[in-house]
Amino acid sequence: MKFENLSDLRVLVEAARGGSLTAAARALEVTPAAASAMLKRLEAQVGVRLFERSTRALRITAQGGTLLEYAERALELLDEGAGLAQSETGALRGTVRLAAPTDLSRVLLPRFDRFMERHPGVQLALSASDRLHDVRRDAVDLALRYSAELPDSQLVARALHRTRRLACAAPEYLARHGTPRHPSELAAHRCIAMAIAGRREVRWTFERAPGHPPETVGITLRAERSVDDGALAHAWALAGGGIVYKSRLDVQAHLDSGQLVELLPGWLGQAYTVYAVLPSQRFVPARVRALVEFLAEEWRPG
Repeated sequence: MKFENLSDLRVLVEAARGGSLTAAARALEVTPAAASAMLKRLEAQVGVRLFERSTRALRITAQGGTLLEYAERALELLDEGAGLAQSETGALRGTVRLAAPTDLSRVLLPRFDRFMERHPGVQLALSASDRLHDVRRDAVDLALRYSAELPDSQLVARALHRTRRLACAAPEYLARHGTPRHPSELAAHRCIAMAIAGRREVRWTFERAPGHPPETVGITLRAERSVDDGALAHAWALAGGGIVYKSRLDVQAHLDSGQLVELLPGWLGQAYTVYAVLPSQRFVPARVRALVEFLAEEWRPG
């Protein structure tokens, strides 16, 4: 099927974003009557109802949601191509909508700045949250995730960096409560658990580092303290509230400064990979590809 008028697709996108034809008309600088006519023309062309209409709002149908996903990406690519054609330098332009965990976002802020200095025509809209974003439904171009295994096979994932979790605490906490020497001793300590998707991570696993007899230990914690934000867990540990199990990537700066102390020498925490997760391989704007390549380059050894 060939679309005769791309403006009709833009009405679909803007109506879905704004929740009404009035909002779509305002975004496209046309009258509400014109926006309504464009939507009716699009529905007639595809042969399905794209929105359920009521006096208060529009509600997109399942068929409309399917078309919306492709319309957003197609229009974005067209806009990007037009921008490149108009630019004498071929500079990247537009917004990258990025979702990442709070602690990883904080660590990567200087890298994001360097990327934007290299590509001044690119804007970054960062959603920093430990909620697991659905990159297909949340209007996100790219999500960065910690994962012990490959994310959903229906998504496009690229491994960027390998890291491990470790147990650490502030010197003040250790002065008051002592220093655990074996993972089993963590059960008697104040441990700060992460709560992800409503579930508390109350089991921490460790394995012996190379050079020691093989051994794997899993500890179930009392976890009297739990939080659903990685940055707050980090801050709580810095304040002496307890022991956290965090990625080395997140806590390395405070380990180097002495504000946190790595515990359990000779033991390794769970291995994790930082993945760049994309909703599709087919429709990836050049600016998004450029950011993924930049992060991979930043983390490349040497």
